[in-house]
Amino acid sequence: MYMAINGVELPVYPSTFEVSVMDLDDAESTTRTADGTLSRDRIATKRQIELSWPAITWDKLSVLLRSIQNPFFDFTYPDPETGQMETKTFYVGNRKSPLAFERNGVYWWSGLQMTFTEQ
Repeated sequence: MYMAINGVELPVYPSTFEVSVMDLDDAESTTRTADGTLSRDRIATKRQIELSWPAITWDKLSVLLRSIQNPFFDFTYPDPETGQMETKTFYVGNRKSPLAFERNGVYWWSGLQMTFTEQ
């Protein structure tokens, strides 16, 4: 499997990689009738990807976080719906890095979590 941000392969791959295919409906024209029938106006299908990592070194954490610091970035990943590698533009939400510890002079962070949402 291959994953990259802006064409650069991830320095360490996530232990959890979960792709959600989301339908976006027009809020004005998507309605339900009195009998519950849905009239739907889907305007787009987007991806949301949840990622998490086990313990990783501080230097690799820093590379990951710096690679997504711009408002938008290109992410290459295996897409479950298309059955091929895709590159799409995403933004990232909150980035949690909850636990740091030192082992043999190396600092590690455990539990990094983030969610990428397609633009």
